[in-house]
Amino acid sequence: QVQLVESGGGLVQAGGSLRLSCAASGFTFSSYVMGWFRQDPGKEREFVAGINWSGENTYYADSVKGRFTISRDNVENTVWLLMNSLKPEDTAVYYCASRYSRRYYVSDDPGNYDYWGQGTQVTVSS
Repeated sequence: QVQLVESGGGLVQAGGSLRLSCAASGFTFSSYVMGWFRQDPGKEREFVAGINWSGENTYYADSVKGRFTISRDNVENTVWLLMNSLKPEDTAVYYCASRYSRRYYVSDDPGNYDYWGQGTQVTVSS
């Protein structure tokens, strides 16, 4: 059974940091692109960051570039999102997702991802 379990969300002041984790099981993690997305109520789910199967290629939304870092460990079957210099507009539910691909390319289209976690809330106060 495929599972993606996010953790690490919470309430933080603007300028602070959080590290989200996503533990994967039930599939061959090292054959999958991993992505982080976020969604505010009433808005579409938006791409935040992605990392290809080997970890050599990462891709970020312009809104988080330079502040967020995505990484993965194919032995621990885990992907992380380190979020620094958080802003109130980063407030959202953050989702981890996986897409079967052994290519270098990282998609930012949520429709291309196969499996999703339940999400973790991140709230940034001003």
